[in-house]
Amino acid sequence: MSRSDAARATDPEETTVESYVLNVRIVERAGPDDEQRYRFEAPAHVDVQFDDLETARLYADVFFDVNGFREEGTGEHGVPPAIFQGGKDTLAAYLLTRPGIDVNWVASFLGVDRAKAERYVSWVGERAETIRERARERGME
Repeated sequence: MSRSDAARATDPEETTVESYVLNVRIVERAGPDDEQRYRFEAPAHVDVQFDDLETARLYADVFFDVNGFREEGTGEHGVPPAIFQGGKDTLAAYLLTRPGIDVNWVASFLGVDRAKAERYVSWVGERAETIRERARERGME
């Protein structure tokens, strides 16, 4: 469940490692085993935890690529409808943010080779950066 912005802003054990437009961010915090965990936060979106920063960044790219989506109600193995509507490249990137899934699995699932799956993911990152840049240009910090 998502916590309030006030609670997020005052937790001394957390560090914002990425800040994006529209109040989206990635927060770092030590887990129970003292390993770092990364939490994706966005308004009206359930907080999602990741074991590594690169996966959290990819998740943020997917979020911006489809203009936001909601994880609530999709279940542990479900995929939000907005992800499917984004196309194969968006689906590939989203699947790579799920535990236990790697680029070889995604390539096999989509019926493409590894290089094409990696290209799909890079396209999502490029589009997400363009979207964030345009939002900054329009003053949507």
